[in-house]
Amino acid sequence: MLDELTFQLQKPQVWLGLGLTLVVAYALYRFGRTLLRALAPHVRRSLLTALGWLWLLVVGIGWLAVATRVVYLPSVPFLFDLGGDIVGGFRNSAGQVVVILALALIAWNLIGTLSARIVAEEEFNRRTVRVQTLKGVVESTLKAVVVVIGLIAGLQALGVNATSLLAGVSVLGLAVGFGAQSLIKDVFTGFFILLEDQYGVGDVITVNTGQLSGGVERLNLRVTALRALDGTLHIIPNGQILTVSVSSKDWSRVVATVDVSYGANIDDALRVLEAVGRELHADPEWSTFFLEEPEMQGVTQLTPDGVRLQALFKVQPKSQFALGREFNRRIKIAMDEAGIEIPSPQRKVTLGSAPIELKLTPGGQDDRDPRETQNRTRAPVRVGETRDPEEER
Repeated sequence: MLDELTFQLQKPQVWLGLGLTLVVAYALYRFGRTLLRALAPHVRRSLLTALGWLWLLVVGIGWLAVATRVVYLPSVPFLFDLGGDIVGGFRNSAGQVVVILALALIAWNLIGTLSARIVAEEEFNRRTVRVQTLKGVVESTLKAVVVVIGLIAGLQALGVNATSLLAGVSVLGLAVGFGAQSLIKDVFTGFFILLEDQYGVGDVITVNTGQLSGGVERLNLRVTALRALDGTLHIIPNGQILTVSVSSKDWSRVVATVDVSYGANIDDALRVLEAVGRELHADPEWSTFFLEEPEMQGVTQLTPDGVRLQALFKVQPKSQFALGREFNRRIKIAMDEAGIEIPSPQRKVTLGSAPIELKLTPGGQDDRDPRETQNRTRAPVRVGETRDPEEER
């Protein structure tokens, strides 16, 4: 028998057959393990373990028998005859369907395992966005292909003519296509969104001029899923997206504004604005977010309630929200220290001719201004990097 085995193993087709049977055996083993996991809530653990070992033994003996048949060793009568019976059984429709299901299950799990190994960088950049987006799209597309191929192969194994079936489906698809134009539009729009990298998973976008906005949580060829700041998930068909405003592509900008009263010294207020911008830019905790030095625009508007001063900070994508909140905190403290009033809305009230009665009450023992204890350069709490609520619509 040893000489016979050595002679047969010299043939390349024998090794090819052994490899194919090993793949089929592994597929059947994984298929059985999946069925056992489905039975886990209804079967005792000890019985489940015994069934698992029994299934491994059955698959192992079955592969050994088929391998004996592939190598063609009639000198091992039991395994040789058993291998012939197994091969004959799998040539029937039922056996082919089981093999197809097992192979489809392996392909499905393999796609999920490989996609899980693709891990994007933690740093937010366009490469990370592309990786996260294409990872989900490719995974869902490949799984759909596995399902379609497995379904066609299964029908073919059951005796259904797949060629005529596909022809019938094509005619039916042409008829249904006229009524499914919106679906086709969604897919084509999603394809060009991915191709042109208009936006991706992780971006902050506003759709259709402010109707909806949020962070892109999921994107595929058909829909875009936006997560609003309050947790609401907006599902938008890609074909209904006419315009997109992306707040996190390549770079972002903080429009730093502050209003001062008309009675304030504008030159002093501009000096304070510039000092806060330079201070924020030089702070090691915030300097890494800046792409350029702050740009002072000066007086940009005379509003009914005061004079508006403005500066621009060019920063890393998605950092504009946290930087803007930190600027607001610092500019408020700096204006208080400089004695420059940030105005409240002014309204003119006309009273009647009746006299006005005023009551004066003595102040407390401690008349210190609470603003004197503020520390401009150190926030009492850590500033989060989530987007501002004003971005939501």
